[in-house]
Amino acid sequence: MASTTQLDDATLDELNERFEHEPARAVIRWAVDTFHPRLCITASMTDAVLIDLAVQVEPSIEVVFIDTGYHFAETLHTVDVVRDRYDLNLRIMRQEPAPPEPLWKVDPVNCCSAMKVALLDEALRDKDAWMSGLRRDEAVTRAEASIVGRDRRGLVKVNPIATWSDHDVAGYIADHEIPFNPLLRQGYLSIGCAPCTRPAMDGDDPRSGRWVGSEKTECGLHL
Repeated sequence: MASTTQLDDATLDELNERFEHEPARAVIRWAVDTFHPRLCITASMTDAVLIDLAVQVEPSIEVVFIDTGYHFAETLHTVDVVRDRYDLNLRIMRQEPAPPEPLWKVDPVNCCSAMKVALLDEALRDKDAWMSGLRRDEAVTRAEASIVGRDRRGLVKVNPIATWSDHDVAGYIADHEIPFNPLLRQGYLSIGCAPCTRPAMDGDDPRSGRWVGSEKTECGLHL
């Protein structure tokens, strides 16, 4: 197992270039071999594609779901379906105690920081690396996403399916009968908290339904 201090930025750049031409499972295998058990996956429960790929490599890998308290009922149902399907080592992060009033109402600017980013920071406290299902196809703001890099905490961040297209994801779901959030069938192509998520408009990028009416494009988890 390597520590993040053993992987300098030049090495990460070399790995990132190499993984541009390798399948997602090879990226996951490298991450598991290098960091497990100080490695986890974050899951939004839009679908279980990355989870399906990862548990084939390491069934015991920790999967982190951040429960803000503001999720759609369909998302929470998907959590249960995915947990049962894969017998996940699932860690659900919640703000305890919950804020007395919904932050999306009383403090929308800082809601994501308090209900998502702070909880992710806590989940990653004992980790050296983490993986996410972030993809370049999702939005212009993600078009340059790396496969392997370093996050603001100094941890190694791995995006094994960064190069996958929407078509790739849909094909994998169909071919392998992967669980997915039923809201996808209702036009919700990127699913966050219920108060700030709408269906995407035809022709817009998948994340166009997030934070409609504001200039916000990211919650801060992937910065």
